[in-house]
Amino acid sequence: MTDVLRLDTLRTEFRIAGQWRAAVDGISLSVAHGETLALVGESGCGKSITALSIMGLVPHPAGRIASGSIRLEGTELVGMSDQALEAYRGDRMAMIFQEPMTSLNPVMTIGDQVAEALILHRNMSKSAARARALEVLEEVKIPSAAARFNDYPHQFSGGMRQRVMIAIALACEPALLLADEPTTALDVTIQAQVLGLLADLKAKHGMAMLFITHNLGVVAQIADRVAVMYAGQIVEQGPVAALFAAPAHPYTRALFAAIPRMDLDGQDLTAIRGRVPALDAMPAGCRFAPRCALKRAGCEAPQVLGALRTDHLARCHVATGELTHA
Repeated sequence: MTDVLRLDTLRTEFRIAGQWRAAVDGISLSVAHGETLALVGESGCGKSITALSIMGLVPHPAGRIASGSIRLEGTELVGMSDQALEAYRGDRMAMIFQEPMTSLNPVMTIGDQVAEALILHRNMSKSAARARALEVLEEVKIPSAAARFNDYPHQFSGGMRQRVMIAIALACEPALLLADEPTTALDVTIQAQVLGLLADLKAKHGMAMLFITHNLGVVAQIADRVAVMYAGQIVEQGPVAALFAAPAHPYTRALFAAIPRMDLDGQDLTAIRGRVPALDAMPAGCRFAPRCALKRAGCEAPQVLGALRTDHLARCHVATGELTHA
């Protein structure tokens, strides 16, 4: 499969007290045609900043992409002007933002918001764009789409607003879809419907999808591969089946241990002690070491991604050492 998206040693920084600090620190990943890569981790790990870096939406002058490469279908995006990026955003790459309640323009009808991308990127007439927008709204299963075409966002429920956001993102049939926790504000029934809809649309259009979430249950349902992010770094990466069967990094193990088990009675929930370090207080060695129950000699040194099995990597000398000794 050809890579639609490839990041190489991407570093995104923010200025804090006069110094540049990395929120995304040297990450490398790729997503192929028709593939879904899930990017998981706690809040504050750098997942959304990774997506904003790809879209060229890192706020200036407080933030910057300091180094590394972002290639979309072979085209380098780092260093591209805002005007040039406008031609890609909403066309070859699109993003579903985290909060459907506030991501839509409250003073535009939902039909006009979907049609806007078609007018801008496909040079359609207003009538042709509105006709295509109606087709897209029907594709994402908005009930009575024709009757609701001229309604405003406040007239829709949270689940329906998220469907409108998906329609806007898919209007121009992008090669890459970035979904930033698109089910966070939805109840479980609507969440399942939205996930099923995204899976169907991805299969129909052959998109690559980077799906950002903190919910490992969602990952199991929708992703082909998963990358676990902590404190701005990828700490484990691999196929979903392999990573779920044998999570290697202590952080990944801790995330799984925090999931309630439906098949056990009287269980205690396991919390991960401490919190994600601030950008200006990153540990010198392994960034998870201050919270890690397996901490030992060697953790004070910076860790590198080491191969566990084919396509399964972990940034932990304890995990890779356990495998070697086994």
